[in-house]
Amino acid sequence: MKKTLFIVLFFSFHFLNAQCAMCKAVVESGNLEEAEGLNTGIMYLMVFPYILVGALLYFIIKYRRKNKI
Repeated sequence: MKKTLFIVLFFSFHFLNAQCAMCKAVVESGNLEEAEGLNTGIMYLMVFPYILVGALLYFIIKYRRKNKI
Protein backbone atom coordinates (compact mmCIF):
# COMPACT_ATOMS: atom_id res chain seq x y z
CA MET A 1 0.00 0.00 0.00
CA LYS A 2 2.74 2.48 0.94
CA LYS A 3 4.78 1.71 -2.16
CA THR A 4 1.79 2.19 -4.43
CA LEU A 5 0.91 5.52 -2.82
CA PHE A 6 4.50 6.72 -3.12
CA ILE A 7 4.68 5.76 -6.80
CA VAL A 8 1.38 7.47 -7.61
CA LEU A 9 2.35 10.67 -5.78
CA PHE A 10 5.85 10.71 -7.28
CA PHE A 11 4.66 10.42 -10.86
CA SER A 12 1.67 12.73 -10.49
CA PHE A 13 3.87 15.56 -9.17
CA HIS A 14 5.08 16.42 -12.67
CA PHE A 15 1.59 16.62 -14.15
CA LEU A 16 -0.03 18.87 -11.56
CA ASN A 17 -0.44 22.59 -12.11
CA ALA A 18 -1.05 24.38 -8.84
CA GLN A 19 -1.80 27.98 -9.71
CA CYS A 20 -4.62 30.21 -8.64
CA ALA A 21 -6.31 32.40 -11.24
CA MET A 22 -4.48 35.57 -10.16
CA CYS A 23 -1.08 33.90 -10.15
CA LYS A 24 -1.73 32.42 -13.57
CA ALA A 25 -2.73 35.82 -15.00
CA VAL A 26 0.41 37.47 -13.66
CA VAL A 27 2.67 34.69 -14.89
CA GLU A 28 1.19 34.57 -18.39
CA SER A 29 2.58 38.05 -19.00
CA GLY A 30 6.08 36.96 -17.90
CA ASN A 31 8.54 34.41 -19.21
CA LEU A 32 8.44 30.62 -18.85
CA GLU A 33 11.18 30.38 -16.20
CA GLU A 34 9.25 32.64 -13.84
CA ALA A 35 6.09 30.61 -14.39
CA GLU A 36 7.86 27.34 -13.58
CA GLY A 37 9.47 28.87 -10.49
CA LEU A 38 6.16 30.17 -9.20
CA ASN A 39 4.45 26.85 -9.87
CA THR A 40 7.19 24.97 -7.99
CA GLY A 41 6.90 27.35 -5.05
CA ILE A 42 3.15 26.84 -4.88
CA MET A 43 3.64 23.07 -4.97
CA TYR A 44 6.08 23.20 -2.05
CA LEU A 45 3.69 25.34 -0.03
CA MET A 46 0.86 22.92 -0.78
CA VAL A 47 2.77 19.70 0.07
CA PHE A 48 4.00 20.46 3.59
CA PRO A 49 0.60 20.76 5.32
CA TYR A 50 -0.38 17.38 3.84
CA ILE A 51 2.86 15.83 5.10
CA LEU A 52 2.28 17.22 8.60
CA VAL A 53 -1.33 16.02 8.74
CA GLY A 54 -0.31 12.62 7.37
CA ALA A 55 2.42 12.26 10.00
CA LEU A 56 -0.01 13.25 12.74
CA LEU A 57 -2.57 10.69 11.57
CA TYR A 58 0.13 8.03 11.34
CA PHE A 59 1.17 8.56 14.96
CA ILE A 60 -2.43 8.67 16.17
CA ILE A 61 -3.23 5.37 14.43
CA LYS A 62 0.01 3.82 15.70
CA TYR A 63 -0.79 4.93 19.28
CA ARG A 64 -4.37 3.63 19.13
CA ARG A 65 -3.28 0.23 17.77
CA LYS A 66 -0.63 -0.08 20.44
CA ASN A 67 -3.17 0.50 23.23
CA LYS A 68 -5.75 -1.93 21.81
CA ILE A 69 -3.41 -4.94 21.93
